[in-house]
Amino acid sequence: MTQGGGVAAPIGGQIFREVLPYLDIQKDAQVEENIVETVEVPNIVGLNVIEANKKLKELELKINISNEPEEYDKETTIIKVQVPNAGIKVNKNSNIFVEI
Repeated sequence: MTQGGGVAAPIGGQIFREVLPYLDIQKDAQVEENIVETVEVPNIVGLNVIEANKKLKELELKINISNEPEEYDKETTIIKVQVPNAGIKVNKNSNIFVEI
């Protein structure tokens, strides 16, 4: 006695192999919407805000100054607390938190 899946699976597989290429669907195709690009966070501690912002923009990251006073000089140096740390991989368009 055979199971129904033992008979149906090979036939179903053959049908899909013939129909999917006709529908222009590739085997093991990934949906582009679900692919998230990641980048490695650079070390920006010790840079001024202008330099750090430029470096992050090149990688499509955003700077977020945690202790931002109402007025500060763009030449102000980032002194500590880079989160996430340098070397960590993050999704593009992520925020990098720092203190000046």
